[in-house]
Order: sequence, then C-alpha cells, then structure tokens
Amino acid sequence: MKELFSIIPSELPTAKLHGYLLGAVGPRPIAFASTVDKEGAPNLSPFSFFNVFSANPPILIFSPARRVRNNTTKHTLDNVLETREVVINIVNYDIVQQMSLSSTEYDKGENEFIKSGLTMLKSDLVAPFRVAESPVQFECRVTKVEALGKEGGAGNLVFSEVLKIHIHKDILDDNGAIDQHKIDQVARMGGNWYSRANLGMFEVPKPLSSLGIGVDRIPNEIRNSKVLTGNDLGKLGNVECLPTAEEVRTFVEKNPSLSTLINAADPLLVHRRAKEYLEKNDAESAWKILMLNS
Repeated sequence: MKELFSIIPSELPTAKLHGYLLGAVGPRPIAFASTVDKEGAPNLSPFSFFNVFSANPPILIFSPARRVRNNTTKHTLDNVLETREVVINIVNYDIVQQMSLSSTEYDKGENEFIKSGLTMLKSDLVAPFRVAESPVQFECRVTKVEALGKEGGAGNLVFSEVLKIHIHKDILDDNGAIDQHKIDQVARMGGNWYSRANLGMFEVPKPLSSLGIGVDRIPNEIRNSKVLTGNDLGKLGNVECLPTAEEVRTFVEKNPSLSTLINAADPLLVHRRAKEYLEKNDAESAWKILMLNS
C-alpha cells in the first residue's frame, strides 16, 4: 500500500487547501460567464467551478468564490445578484488564451470583451452579451444564488436555467449532434495547467498580477493579421508594457538574422517570425519583432 499524506481541511490556510482541491479535482469544465450590471455595463470572466446538473429543467451551476486574499466578491457575482441573468459560453482551444487574459482583475467598468479581443454578440432573450467565438452559448435566467459561506474562499452557487442555446454549425456531426472532436474543448486543472480533450494536458501561464495591456491596445495591422490567431493576440495582450526602442535595437543586435525583416516588403514575414516566439510563450520577444519597423 502506498504511503498517504492526509489533511484536515480546517487545519490548513485557505489558499493552500484551495491548491490541493484544484489539483485533485480535474479536469474541470469552464463557464465563461458574461454578465451586465444594472446600468448595462458588460463583464466577462471564466469560472472552473461549473457543470450541468439537470436537463428538465435545463440547469447549469457555476460558482464565483469570494476572494481568499481579502474576502471581496467578484463583479460577476455582483451582477447576477442585480440582474438575475447570465450567458455561459463554452471555452474551446481556439479562445483559451483570450479566456485566460479576461480573468485578469480589471477595474469595474473595464470591458473584458475588448481587453481580450473577443466579439460581443447580442443575446435574444437576456441582456448579457454572448461570446461570438464560443462554440456553444447558453442564455440563462438566474433562478437562485446560494452562498456557501461568508469567509474568503467560500463559493456562491449560481443556478442558471437555460432559456436558449446557440451552437456553431461547424461543430455538429452528420446527425446534428455535437462532435466531441470538433468542439475541441479545454478544461481547467491545478496551477497553470489545462487539459485539451483532443490531446491531453498543456500549460497556459496565468495572467500577470499587474494588468496586461489588453488586445484593444494592439495596433490594427497586428490585430488584423492573417497569420496571428486569437490565442496569439491573447498572449500579446498579456504583457504589462511594450518594449522600448532601445530594447528592440539590442534584441536585433543579439539576433542579427532579424535585420532582414527591417523594412520587409511583406509584413506577414514579420508576423510569421513573431508567431514562432509566441508558440514558445515568449511574448516579449514576439513584440520586439513586431516593433522592428515601428
């Protein structure tokens, strides 16, 4: 028999217990929750305490926990208590980097759709917007919010009754069912780790503790690139600041082969080289390449 390490939850700091729980219970599906406040300002945030619990009536439940560090509540919870509506968007691999960027704790009133470069799509039956890039979008009425405690780390179960479902047609099979290969879902695990249903585990670095610049700060010629994907833009938007001209110059001096990209006639050559660094999760170097001709 293998040796055990046993834990009494009440004897551990909440943050450490949180790590054990999330490391053990996974992979967890992700509720990409879109809400609005009573003035109509949008908010978008992911939650991995989430699943489907009933088909008749169709009920999804997700849980925005109170922050461990200061026992405050998240904007999503505040909004659902005010408006009793939410759109739960499913996360697939194509938008996982932008989803991660949206989890940055921007100030109230900051639009995470814009910061993450995702498209706001008007809902039919509820006020919150849908994520157009999400393969499945659930418009929901919040029927109940059940607080599980009053201290930091306590969850709040948001019972969400599905009123309407929107599904990308390209993820359906010949029989009209959702093809589990085509939907290409991702799920949350412990630490920085995620699981991709098609391939297994992969890592997505957490957003900076300081604020990333956001996709909205990326120049249009880069945002509209035919080479860079939404995931690439999510990585570029998660830097705290852009490199200086001196940093770009020093980078080229250390990598003389890059000098051929200066004043390149085809900007896609620059984007392709930047993408090579993004695939290594080196957004800083990618930005230095993209700024060669700025």
